[in-house]
Amino acid sequence: MRIVSLLPAATDIVAELGLAGDLVGRTHECDWPPEAVASVPVVTSAGFSADRMSSREISEAVGGARHSGSSLYALDTDRLASLAPDVILTQDLCDVCAVSYTGVSRAVRVLDADARVLSLEPKTLDDVLDCLLRVGALLGVEEVARRRHAELTNRLAAVRERTAGLPRPRVVAIEWLAPLWPAGHWVPEQIACAGGQPLLAAPGEHTKPMTWEAVVAARPDVLLVMPCGFSPDRTFQERELLTRLPGWEELPAVRRGAVWVLDGPAYFNRPGPRVVRGAEVLAHVLHDEGTGAAVTPGEARRLADA
Repeated sequence: MRIVSLLPAATDIVAELGLAGDLVGRTHECDWPPEAVASVPVVTSAGFSADRMSSREISEAVGGARHSGSSLYALDTDRLASLAPDVILTQDLCDVCAVSYTGVSRAVRVLDADARVLSLEPKTLDDVLDCLLRVGALLGVEEVARRRHAELTNRLAAVRERTAGLPRPRVVAIEWLAPLWPAGHWVPEQIACAGGQPLLAAPGEHTKPMTWEAVVAARPDVLLVMPCGFSPDRTFQERELLTRLPGWEELPAVRRGAVWVLDGPAYFNRPGPRVVRGAEVLAHVLHDEGTGAAVTPGEARRLADA
């Protein structure tokens, strides 16, 4: 089967199902697993160069121009047609994360292609794992999908068991720095699963920008910094967007040395199988590194270690 993935999380799912070798097209942001996707043709491009822009500049480029996914990300329809995909995986959850389902469907109609288009729109942890089953059914690997779904579900259950009965620190998770944006959708559930009390966002919520005053008023014991699309190294480069804010030194999380920079794209921003590893990482950092397997500096680092 010839698969084109227009969503990094969908690429993760295809790999989880053992079908990375069937990928014939991907987005410019699909980077996992690296050895499997490096040679897969890229069929999208961004309308701006985020590598050379600050968080504020990226926000203005995205929101200030009132972009939608179809205009933020260009789809190379000629290359897509030449790849002759049987299945195209896309999304309609976030206008600034990937090419939209509407844009992909329109392109398929124009190309008069026979490809089946599946849109993935998970909002909760259960939704994320259920995407494995949906994609597995479409790609004809139902049994593999059920087995992987069970394994991932069991890992989440193990995290809950390890953290049951432990003190539940109050946690704020930040998904963007300028403006400040709380992490919603499945992230509050990851926090709760890992034995924390999520603040400023509810499970499944599509969040909006928040004020710094809201963070100060919440008085989090732990602050998680996981900007969408940013590696930890990139986040450290913009740490002063937080550390220069009024009242920073007075936050309980700062006083406790419990401000953590996390790999957002790998474990928190993308609704793929690796959100389970994200919950495992959180169990480790929320409880003074005393539960679960150790994390690597690439997964989580204290901001104070910069």
